[in-house]
Order: sequence, then C-alpha cells, then structure tokens
Amino acid sequence: MRDGLSESAVPHYAGHRERLRTRFLEAGEDALADYEILELVLFRAIPRRDIKPLAKALLARFGSFAEVIAAPAPRLREVDGLGEAAIAELKIVEAAARRLARGALRSRKQLSSFSDVLDYCRTTMALAEREEFRILFLDKRNCLIADEVQGRGTVDHTPVYPREVVRRALELASTAIILVHNHPSGDPTPSSADVRVTQSIMAVAEPLGITVHDHLIVGREGHASFKGLRLI
Repeated sequence: MRDGLSESAVPHYAGHRERLRTRFLEAGEDALADYEILELVLFRAIPRRDIKPLAKALLARFGSFAEVIAAPAPRLREVDGLGEAAIAELKIVEAAARRLARGALRSRKQLSSFSDVLDYCRTTMALAEREEFRILFLDKRNCLIADEVQGRGTVDHTPVYPREVVRRALELASTAIILVHNHPSGDPTPSSADVRVTQSIMAVAEPLGITVHDHLIVGREGHASFKGLRLI
C-alpha cells in the first residue's frame, strides 16, 4: 500500500516525471534523448498520462525534435492524443528558440562570425514549410540594424522585388545587406531563379552604395552561400 492505494492502483509511470526533471536539472540536456526532452515540454499540458509513447510517435512522424517543434499546428493536430494545449506548448518552445537566436545575433556588436549568422538563419527558417525571404540590414560597421522577412510564398517560390528591398535599405540607412531564404525541399542548391534575383538586387543596390554581402540558402540538408560558391 502507498498513501491508501494498492501498488496496482499506482500508474506505472508514477515518479517518472520527477526523475526525468531531476536528471535534466542535474545532468543537463545532453543526458536526455530527444523523446525525453519532448516529454518535459508536454508534461504541463498533459498532466495525467504516460507521455513517452506520444513523444516517440511525434519523433517517428516528423523526424527530429527540431522538426516536431517547427511543425505547423495543422499537421500537429493530425497526431492522435495531441490537443490544443500541447500544441501551444510546442509552439511556445519554437517562439522561444527563435527569440533566443535573434537575441544572440543582436547582442553581437558586429556580425563578424559567419557561423553566428548561419546558426540564426537555420533556427528561424530551415524547417519552414513555405519559402521565406529574409533580409539582414547592416550599417557601415556591419552591425545589425534590422532583420525583416520581406515575403512568404509557396513551397518553391517567394516573390521578391529588388526595388522594394533597396527602398527599405535606404529607409533604414543601411549600407550593406545579407539576403537569406529557405528551400522547404531541403536541398539548399541555388536555382537559376535564385541567381537572377540576386543579380537584380545587386544591380539596383550597388549604384546607391549598398553592398550585398551574401545570399544564404538554408534547408534541412544544409546551406549554400553565394559568396562561398563565388556567385557574387
């Protein structure tokens, strides 16, 4: 007996949640598998259920912790046993990750590290299911002035208007920009359309004293840098 209940009446997962939290706090995230981190995220939204099967089902469906967190709410609703409260918890974690990455980037006095910029772009865009075209606006010391999404499109196309890009740079007194977009297909290889729009933006920007430092493409399978590929 325990607290007036027979051992058989105690759920088999009793104590699991507290043990998992303790292990996380004492040993850190590296001591936990992806499904265990998902369990921790979902505990508050699903207070009276064994969460492990659900966490493993989410990973099997979407592929990784990051892809579960980034999955659109309509797709998450297709998973049996995942209610609105649990979906909200997942999307809160996604928003927190984006803000953390954005804050880390903004805290740099200068964007001198390519890896910092790339990590931020991967966090914010790599797993999106539609194309997004983002611009990082920089001043003459390469300090970040603004980070803005200029457009969202379909799974393989986002309309981009070079004059609008340059107009916004002039409004912000930006002297340099980094272009970024994602490929939902996963393959970051630049398309001929990607090359053309980059060249068009450069043609409008450079006579006005605005430098295009790079165009980054991010996807599940990696990234591509126009500068690294010598396309600009």
